[in-house]
Amino acid sequence: MKSINSSSFHRSRFSKTHFFIFFFISILFNFSYVSSNIHDSLFQTTYSHLCNHVLPLSTPRLDAPTDTAVADSLRFRAGYFTGGDPLFNNSISSNYSTSLSFNPNSVRRTRNDAVYELRAQMLLQLRLNNPNPVPRRLLRRVVYPGRRVSHWRVSQWMRVSLRGFWSHSSGKLCMFGIGSYGNITYGNVVVKLSYPLDLTVLHSFISGTVESFDDKNGLGYFEPISILGLSQSLNYKFTLMGNEDGNECVGGSDGVSLSLNNLSQGACTVFRGHVYRFELEYGSQCDNISCNPLGWDAGKLPAFMYFRVVRCVERRRFRMILGFPDSSYGGTMFPFYPNTTLVSEGIWDEKENQLCAVACRILKFDRSWVNNNPQVGDCSIRLKLRFPAVFSLRNRSTVLGQIWSDKAAGESGYFSKIELEGSLKVSRGIQGLQYKYTEIDRVSKSCAEKITATGKENTYPDGYSSDMRFSMFVRNSEGQVTEGYSSPLFISDQSYDEQLYGVPSMLTKGKLKANRIHNSNLLNVSYTITFNPSPDFKFGGVVSSTEVKIGAEGFYNMKTGFLCMIGCLHLRSNDKVLIKNQSQDCEVMVNVQFPPLNARGGESVKGTIESTRQKTDHYYFDPLQLSAYSISTSQADASIWRMDFEIVMVLMSNTLACVFVGLQLLHVKKHPDVLPNISIVMLVVITLGHMIPLVLNFEALFMANHSQQNPFLGSGGWLEVNEVVVRMVTMIAFLLELRLLQLTWSSRQDEGSEPGLWVSEKKVLYMTLPLYIGGGLTAWFVHIWKSSHQKRFKSLNLSRHRFRLPREPTYQSLSLWEDFKSYAGLLLDGFLLPQILFNILFNPEGKALACSFYAGTTVVRILPHAYDLYRAHSGAWFLDSSYIYADHRMDFYSTTWDIIIPIGGLLLALLVYFQQRFGSRFVLPKRARESSYEKVPVIGNDDL
Repeated sequence: MKSINSSSFHRSRFSKTHFFIFFFISILFNFSYVSSNIHDSLFQTTYSHLCNHVLPLSTPRLDAPTDTAVADSLRFRAGYFTGGDPLFNNSISSNYSTSLSFNPNSVRRTRNDAVYELRAQMLLQLRLNNPNPVPRRLLRRVVYPGRRVSHWRVSQWMRVSLRGFWSHSSGKLCMFGIGSYGNITYGNVVVKLSYPLDLTVLHSFISGTVESFDDKNGLGYFEPISILGLSQSLNYKFTLMGNEDGNECVGGSDGVSLSLNNLSQGACTVFRGHVYRFELEYGSQCDNISCNPLGWDAGKLPAFMYFRVVRCVERRRFRMILGFPDSSYGGTMFPFYPNTTLVSEGIWDEKENQLCAVACRILKFDRSWVNNNPQVGDCSIRLKLRFPAVFSLRNRSTVLGQIWSDKAAGESGYFSKIELEGSLKVSRGIQGLQYKYTEIDRVSKSCAEKITATGKENTYPDGYSSDMRFSMFVRNSEGQVTEGYSSPLFISDQSYDEQLYGVPSMLTKGKLKANRIHNSNLLNVSYTITFNPSPDFKFGGVVSSTEVKIGAEGFYNMKTGFLCMIGCLHLRSNDKVLIKNQSQDCEVMVNVQFPPLNARGGESVKGTIESTRQKTDHYYFDPLQLSAYSISTSQADASIWRMDFEIVMVLMSNTLACVFVGLQLLHVKKHPDVLPNISIVMLVVITLGHMIPLVLNFEALFMANHSQQNPFLGSGGWLEVNEVVVRMVTMIAFLLELRLLQLTWSSRQDEGSEPGLWVSEKKVLYMTLPLYIGGGLTAWFVHIWKSSHQKRFKSLNLSRHRFRLPREPTYQSLSLWEDFKSYAGLLLDGFLLPQILFNILFNPEGKALACSFYAGTTVVRILPHAYDLYRAHSGAWFLDSSYIYADHRMDFYSTTWDIIIPIGGLLLALLVYFQQRFGSRFVLPKRARESSYEKVPVIGNDDL
């Protein structure tokens, strides 16, 4: 009976438990349902208030999936906006660039088939031009700048999370949500857009507003923002170009061009996804009225054309926008200013291998565009682009083209033909690129003796090696310095691989004959030389640009390492447009001497760029001196081997330091009576000497900070592993020294210790502390003096001992902290000084220090200076920033210091030896050797 009752009891308990669980779940479900209904009710109320007059509210289908095709048709990433004060600065000029994007992430059908419910993100950015260029990173072995990077930074932006509706039939969109600036919620925002119903080149724009519906006195309120976006929908209809198969280009090609047919996506592979900049070259009879592609009243002639593909379909059909900002614009983003932007469509002609396009102007862009889409018209502009198959000295552009008006001269909107040239990095799948040498005869006459000379038994870089390209300093006649880069374009008939200035690496199909000297040691070469002078850099009277380009071709003698070339200077100026046939100065001579690969000294590439014109000529400039700061492969290999050796030396030095401290601990264990006679000041100096490197490099112990890795060293982790081992050994030495300090301190606390020990120790502290502080102040004053008298421009003669890879073209001095670290190393070199003073003052008996300890530690401190002396005078190539052993940041290193410090250390060690052998005061006169007081034995309480 009990079992039955028990069973019933458990069933009853089980049922109650489930009842409470189900009850709790139902409450949560109902709460969620009610909360969702409340949220939907608030959304419907707010939407009806803000958007019902634009697009009536519709009920979404909860079971409808996201329509990705509609989402893609509504998305846009190119646009312009104005307004938004105080969130955005209204004074938008060429120093600013607006960026606008709209990205739907959820699109569902509603019960009205023509209306869709949307959830989306909108991002508005105002970018400010950054006048300070981004410094180039220095890479391992060969140092070279990478692709052009943007100097623009985002100064103001707002991101908006939106929910609302869009009508397929009317093109109207209305959404509202919350705008945020970073992690700060900015305010309540409503977005109203109007999409074109029939998407063509004449109806490409999306217009609308972004408004705040907060109180005008609230912190989140901002003035209405008017936006203009370019639709990227696949529903676009080509009406001007490419609507039928066949040749859409007017006239044939202007030369032999590369074919893009073999690429995986055809012409779309090359143009899609990038913004390209083309230089404009005007005719010699050009004036503002007849040459401006923006119209007769557009003002100053633009210097560049920016080119961006909005959509590419069917391998060869393009939608594009063309931008013509003023010359002060220096960004890499597309400059979407409606008054300087053209809307275009085009097609790649697979027969003529060129892009042909028609462009239209944006007309009457004023305040009326807020409520009505801006008008696009005047589609009288034609554009051609092609990839030339043959390079030469005067043609180094990977893309050439033309833009012109097909209107009659004198008609409104007419402008004459403008030449385009630019550099696009073409896919390696393209074949057929060749180079035609046109100035070989001139080079043969100008450099006959040097290029035909026979070299010594040295080995110079092979013409196809990576040592042929180099980063460099360029120094003018006034001593000003800037940075640059030189790289081969073609070596003989083969293109030089891994070009960094938009030049593709391709296999040459066929060969162009060129006159040359019949010498197996000579190679035909062509080069691209660029450097980036500051505005005050003196370079003739015609060039005032942030980038100087020189194309050159000539001979390279593999036996002597001498390179002689004729160059053409590109005459682009910041404040002038290019005029056809006046854009290059080809009266330039370039001479470069490469160092031997087996050179032991710190030799580097040297050279000159000289004008062959008369000094009275307008285009003449004083000679420029070149000097490479990148290193060759052999130099890199030698330096890597040297760094491996230095790591071993560091590890050995720290291990020996551990051994010597351990021997001292064994010494005091055998002779405990000498412990109180060790100077505590000396032990503190030694202990701090090992503690400071541990503190400064604590992140290396746990492999946490890899950002400080020297870019010269490459990657792979081998350096970090060795560094951790070194830090571990250093920590062991620190702990052993700390143990020795603790034993010495404890021995002086005994009742039987002599009171004169602490008196003498205090005197040692009073004598050394002012000396240490005075030395630190001296180091500080010397640092200030050096900083105030530092020359702005340093000679280009590279020191094989103190060579640094620069971040800027001006010399960088050591920081005050680095100077103090070097001074701390000097104090550690003289670690025996407090012990010597203590011995003189207290006159202890016995050998407090083991000979192995003070002599061995002195040798450990001397060896880095001996190695540095060898390193400075051995003739080997060294990179100062990669020093591991005898690091110049941790002690004073120079020829003078490398002699003074070892001599001083040896003298201190000899003094300790003689003190422990002949008496602590043997250096003093006989009268001073006797103590001025008698040592009185300590009397205990029992004796009393």
